[in-house]
Amino acid sequence: MTQKKPYDPEVKGYRASSSFLLDIAPLVLTAMILMVQFFIFKDFTPHIPLACGILITAVFMAARGRSWEGMESRFLRVIKVGLPAIIILMGVGMLVGSWIIAGTVPTILYYGFEIFSPSSFLASVCIICALISIATGSSWGTVGTVGLALMGIGTGLGIPPELTGGAIVSGAFFGDKMSPLSDTTNLTPAASGIDIWEHIKGMLPTTLPAFVIALGLYIWIGLGYSSDSVDMSSVELLQQTMAANYNISLITLLPALVVIAAAVMQFPAIPTVLIGVFVSSLIAFFLQEVGVHDIFVVLQDGYVSKTGVEMVDQLLTKGGVMSMTWVVTLTIFALAFVGSLEHYGTLKAIMAKLNKVIKGRFGLVGSTYAIVLSVGTIIGDVYTTLVLPGRLLKDKYKQMGYKRTTLTRSIEDCGTLLSPLIPWNMGGSFVAATLGAATITYAPYAFVCWISPLIGLLWLVLNKFIPREAPQRVEAMENLVHPDAR
Repeated sequence: MTQKKPYDPEVKGYRASSSFLLDIAPLVLTAMILMVQFFIFKDFTPHIPLACGILITAVFMAARGRSWEGMESRFLRVIKVGLPAIIILMGVGMLVGSWIIAGTVPTILYYGFEIFSPSSFLASVCIICALISIATGSSWGTVGTVGLALMGIGTGLGIPPELTGGAIVSGAFFGDKMSPLSDTTNLTPAASGIDIWEHIKGMLPTTLPAFVIALGLYIWIGLGYSSDSVDMSSVELLQQTMAANYNISLITLLPALVVIAAAVMQFPAIPTVLIGVFVSSLIAFFLQEVGVHDIFVVLQDGYVSKTGVEMVDQLLTKGGVMSMTWVVTLTIFALAFVGSLEHYGTLKAIMAKLNKVIKGRFGLVGSTYAIVLSVGTIIGDVYTTLVLPGRLLKDKYKQMGYKRTTLTRSIEDCGTLLSPLIPWNMGGSFVAATLGAATITYAPYAFVCWISPLIGLLWLVLNKFIPREAPQRVEAMENLVHPDAR
């Protein structure tokens, strides 16, 4: 007589254990380790805590009589789901480096500062940071370079730092969210199983109105500040440095136009990035007179700026495949951890609770908001915040007949955009430390970040921009056991 295998979710008909707390214990313990890392050690690198989470999950698996091999097989399948995004991220590293040596980023900066006006400082700051973040795909890079410089300019204009900080964060994280070069914009649709261009298009109904409203508010607030006797030397120095070290030309904007055109035509993301790298490299060779070997070095290791102007050198020293190592390794750890939780049964246990309240679109989208906010607040790791809800709810959207663009939009609205507003989140901690302004002071003025999720709730109430598709009956166990079976 064959003995029944104990507690094996690979067996059809598997049910969660009777103890919900035991089912979610690996997630809770990992969250505690992350909080120790963030709050006690003051170290905002979550790689090792997530690795500990994988080990903790394995220990609980062993206690239930299950093997490591099964869990390993699962999280490798989940990592496989994220591999396209990882490849894109490495390509983005090359693209950023090539955009710099081609003069694309310097040109965007040069003309971006042309719109800078003391009488509309806050709106200009938001637009400039949005342009740079879209061009580079990095909100943190934008905040840490041009954002830091704009904080100093704002102080010279007599504008409170919390207002300038709010405008910087609004523009930087808007650009990060909407850029096809962004790590979060690539990872979120990959975890939820949709195309990146479909995801970006799905975010427009909440993000674009939020950006327009924010600009209106910044213009209105800015009218209360005098624009007389303003020292524009910092802006002029930036422009002069760009013009002295690069051939500033509309031709150098061609790589950005290629990427935008590919987005409109919905080309696959990986060839789009590679074509952008190729076009940038050609312009760098013929227009900027960069040697072939130097181009290869930049694509691999990034560009090192040596203009002699510290702010410009900090901004333009970046790019290359190796620059994405931190993000790529964190993405792998986050995917592996979520895959381990899937195999252990944590996500199934949580879904069993959620199924009791998800009866329609309000429960579905409302649960998405609640889960993303909970993970972002408790764990504080942006990447887990984006991956875990996507893996948890993607099949529920399909089952109820809603397109997953609403899922990924909600994840980014509450994950990417709200991360800089939570003091202990990676985003909030980085921005506060970089700009020297407490999160709680600039958060009310980071209009894009909190208006966008509110607009999402408005569309939920009005039942607008929540696209439907034919509902499908999905076996709960099949969804969790075979997450990449589509």
